[in-house]
Amino acid sequence: CLLSPSVSCLLSACSLSCMDGFTELGFYNGSVSQTEAGTPCMVWTEFPDYVLQYPGRGLGAHAFCRNPDRETQPWCFFRQASGAIGWAYCDCLQGAARLVGGASPSGGRVEVYLSGQWGSVCDTHWTDRDASVICRQLGLGEIGTALQHSYFGPGVGLYHYESLGCRGDENTLLACHTRKFQSGDCNHGNEAGVVCAAPEGNGAPLRLVGGLEEFEGRVEVFHEGRWGSVCDDQWDDIDAEVVCRQLGLGGVPKSWSWAHFGQGSGPVFLDGVHCTGNELSLEDCPHNGWSQHNCDHMEDAGVSCNPYTDGVVRLVAGESPWQGRLEVYHQGDWGTVCDDNWTETNAQVVCRQLGFSGRAAVARDRQYGEGAGLILLDEVQCGGKESSLLACGHAPWGRHDCSHSEDVGVTCQPAPENNDMPAPPTPTGPLVRLVAGESRREGRVEVFLGGQWGSVCDDGWNDLNAAVVCRQLGYMGPAKGRSMAYFGEGHGPIHLDNVRCSGAESYLGACPAEGQGDAHNCRHSEDAGVICDYKAEPAGITAATHATCGVRLNNQRRRRRIVGGDKSLRGDWPWQVSLWLKSLSKGNHPLCGATLINSCWVVTAAHCFKRFGRDPARYMLRLGDYHTVEQDDFERSLTPERIVIHRKYLSQGWEYDIALLRLKGEEGGCVASNPHTGPVCLPAPGPKLSAKRPAACVITGWGITGTGYSRTLLQAWVPLLPSWKCRKRYGDRFTSRMICAGSVSEHRRVDSCQGDSGGPLVCQGEGGQWALTGVISWGHGCGHPSYPGVYTRVSRFLRWIDQVTGKPSKH
Repeated sequence: CLLSPSVSCLLSACSLSCMDGFTELGFYNGSVSQTEAGTPCMVWTEFPDYVLQYPGRGLGAHAFCRNPDRETQPWCFFRQASGAIGWAYCDCLQGAARLVGGASPSGGRVEVYLSGQWGSVCDTHWTDRDASVICRQLGLGEIGTALQHSYFGPGVGLYHYESLGCRGDENTLLACHTRKFQSGDCNHGNEAGVVCAAPEGNGAPLRLVGGLEEFEGRVEVFHEGRWGSVCDDQWDDIDAEVVCRQLGLGGVPKSWSWAHFGQGSGPVFLDGVHCTGNELSLEDCPHNGWSQHNCDHMEDAGVSCNPYTDGVVRLVAGESPWQGRLEVYHQGDWGTVCDDNWTETNAQVVCRQLGFSGRAAVARDRQYGEGAGLILLDEVQCGGKESSLLACGHAPWGRHDCSHSEDVGVTCQPAPENNDMPAPPTPTGPLVRLVAGESRREGRVEVFLGGQWGSVCDDGWNDLNAAVVCRQLGYMGPAKGRSMAYFGEGHGPIHLDNVRCSGAESYLGACPAEGQGDAHNCRHSEDAGVICDYKAEPAGITAATHATCGVRLNNQRRRRRIVGGDKSLRGDWPWQVSLWLKSLSKGNHPLCGATLINSCWVVTAAHCFKRFGRDPARYMLRLGDYHTVEQDDFERSLTPERIVIHRKYLSQGWEYDIALLRLKGEEGGCVASNPHTGPVCLPAPGPKLSAKRPAACVITGWGITGTGYSRTLLQAWVPLLPSWKCRKRYGDRFTSRMICAGSVSEHRRVDSCQGDSGGPLVCQGEGGQWALTGVISWGHGCGHPSYPGVYTRVSRFLRWIDQVTGKPSKH
């Protein structure tokens, strides 16, 4: 194998990959399906006499290469350019993989051999499941950790796959049946990488196998070098909650039994699992002991971590994401929509909900086929300004007089940002990439110099510099420069400082710059970023944007994990408010957090006003805030009209630590909603939490990160704890009007230090809506499992909130 020293050349990558497909009897049974010249193989059943001549040797209604005559190399029939039929040996490197650029054989940039060329995999949809299949194919173990943003350096620029879409249990990448070939939407800097080792995290690794979607499947745990299943004895939704949490998947957890997602084939590792719900990994839960069970695979346990909420829509059976038969999600089921009185106005609302801003059209009858499940909606009537189908009038759910021959189809027109991007011009300077954005069109700017990716300091950074970066990457629309590590801090070198582009350059390397190498005076808190194809968004839209409380509108379009890391996405928590002293409003950190509960009222902690008093003129509220220094598109700054502190609150204690702030304006119309501003629901009344444990509870704020306060909005999952844990530590100071919450695991320590005083503790209910369960109040230390955080229990103050606000709020 003649490869450079930087290539991890392994036997399974460099030898004939067909060897993996041979049976014990010497017959090839793999999935290679083209000749050495790259010509597609023909289907064997086109040659029935040949199939009859070699029965039982793998020939059938497929085009995979075979060797029914015991040839040492598989072969197939193919159609020549003249139309004649020929045969040829198969390209046995087809589908081979290798790792390039790593310091050891177990890590590197992933390259795949297709049609006679090695090429990269785009990191757009790159997952640990894909990485694990690559590692298994290369004989490097069962677990791979996915790395993005050309972690091991850029390749030659050729991409083969946009995504692999592996379930995680395949033996080779060619067995990943939902893989998609590259469509031209990847740049240098977006090559996928892998390290064949378990990711650092909590407990024994888990995976979900056999589900139709990535958030569901049979639960398998990795132990002593093997994957094994979990028996469903005592398996319930609380166990499912822990699995979803360990995997970083949000949504509503649900347990499944009796091998709902198919039977496993390996060992059964766990039985009698009985989680309390506070654990951060399945291994932490009480169980019978490893391999101690009385089960067979008919009892394999499964889990779904369903991220969908009522009213989510999708288009199916179309050739692209912006067209198809319309389906809507309601109470755990997908169903179609009847076309009675369906109009282009209705279609426009659907397209808007899906993130398409262009023209919408109603599809022809049966253009996208007929559905097979429920018909959920009929007689839909939209006004045209609604942001979601759920806000439109319609007949009661499930009531209709239709058949599936009347299923609605919709064709959206993708906005420019949804089209494939043009190929970028060939730069003569260093490569550029964007990191940690919410799409390929934005992120922290990094350049490749001296064999390393490094960031750019924001000294002198402006929109002209941003325009050059975007032009180099192939984006020709308006560009917006971002500073102060808007997209997070980098970790490598800082390559450039004081970049001064005129705006006419074709690539960043043509712009004058200072401070190359170590000659700069910057820290990563000053990393520069850009947004390409930038469109300024209006701060206020319509009240209909958030017609329902507790809804995260961006979740419909993003399809990302709800709680997978510390950094949130812009607009993810639209009820988050920051409270500032006007005299310090130019600083880096707010005085307190707060929560919008309706158009005119905000909830926070009473102790936020202990030091500076109750005069509303001293304070400022920011709605739609994300980065505390940079001005965000949807951000608004308002002075409260009135501050109401609970009359029983005493500044010497922590009881009744709750306050309300009234915004200026007419009742019901003080602040307009937009995709980044909307109210949270209030919890159900009662002294205790509901009998069913909340699916997920999250705190948000600009809290402590270990190196100081964050400038970008953080999020963290926080387990609710039994009250006795706080009484044990805090004695009589902890009362029934408080909630105890925080990590009890040594693996990961999370408490209210990751949020802000007065900020929200929200929990997601079964219907997918989020409710304000607690207000961050007090605690001792940061992230210490022995000293959990204490939160004001909002459900005990609902009557007071109704009295102060003058009307019942949505619970």
